[in-house]
Amino acid sequence: MGLCGGEGSEEREREWEEAAEAVAVAYDSCTWPPLVVAVCGPGNSGKSAFSRLLLNTLLGRYKRVAYLDTDVGQPEFTPPGFVSLHVLEEQTKDLTMLYLRPPKRCFFFGDVGAHRNPKLLLSYIFGLYDYFLQELYCFNETDNPQKSAIPLVINTSGWVKGIGLHVLSEILRYVSPTDVIRLHTTSEGTNLPDGAFWLDGHEGDSRVNLIEIHASQNSPRHLLVKKEARMIRDLRLIAYFRQCLPRDFPVFSCDDLVQGFAAIDPFQLPLLKIQVIDLHCQVSGGAVYDFLTGTIVGLGSSTCVPLSTECSSPWCIGLGFIKAVDIPGNCIHLITPASHHLLENIDIIFRSCITVPTCLLQVSDELDDITDRLRDL
Repeated sequence: MGLCGGEGSEEREREWEEAAEAVAVAYDSCTWPPLVVAVCGPGNSGKSAFSRLLLNTLLGRYKRVAYLDTDVGQPEFTPPGFVSLHVLEEQTKDLTMLYLRPPKRCFFFGDVGAHRNPKLLLSYIFGLYDYFLQELYCFNETDNPQKSAIPLVINTSGWVKGIGLHVLSEILRYVSPTDVIRLHTTSEGTNLPDGAFWLDGHEGDSRVNLIEIHASQNSPRHLLVKKEARMIRDLRLIAYFRQCLPRDFPVFSCDDLVQGFAAIDPFQLPLLKIQVIDLHCQVSGGAVYDFLTGTIVGLGSSTCVPLSTECSSPWCIGLGFIKAVDIPGNCIHLITPASHHLLENIDIIFRSCITVPTCLLQVSDELDDITDRLRDL
């Protein structure tokens, strides 16, 4: 399907809607294999916005739709640094809102781009796709003896040159999508190569439905979220840790957040029980504990390992912000919205390169302050 659509916002809106509908109508609950569609394009071209539109369109036909988010810098439903798999059952009412949703499964990559360790990122993505195939690709309905398909939408990174293009090509080769949506900008130098670029020799594949649509510059504004990368990442992290505070806690300014976070009594993890995995090899061996204070980390358990030949890293069950490390006292003090029940099984911390929002950095306590507060409890 070639590039289509006329001038004006209404035409662009219709182009996106027609593309989403064209993908959806080609499949039904009895189609095998189920739909697997990858949404690709350069940064800020509207991949997330179109993915939401496509999810809503598919949810009009299916009870559930899976969503694999491979964009660690601008994820759709999680804080930055995650590769995640979601299962959605309801349409999104407002396509301009930012949402946090608990994933079905996720890995913590600990960075906002693939450049430090593309091999690790690919292993995470392949591991999640393997999980989708094993657990979600089809399911039995109690009122239907036949298997019903669950489609998958894959959101990809906007880094489409160099290493980014290599990562995207490897993803497409591994998942063998039924459909690829390619968002095309007016700046030719930023666009993806034409055709089935991920296949050797660009030989094409009749099994893949290639659809090209105009990017967000010319798309309807009500479908798009204007992004400023750093700000959006900070907002997602703040929203995630805001869950540590009571729902009715009043937040009218950054100072309110600082005071709220500072008042949280940190959870204590026994240091000797914890294995620290430095995902991007930033710190040598014994010094790793010295650089944990004031950082955001992923939390994992050695008992939660995926059944995948591509990835042996444990699933991530949440994020934590480390307020202090007490080496003599054998204790890590951190705040996290994860439940205490889950924290009891934590024995792995994934160190990250994620930039910490200012309102969290301001509550990184000195160890003596934490000790005094705990003594008063």
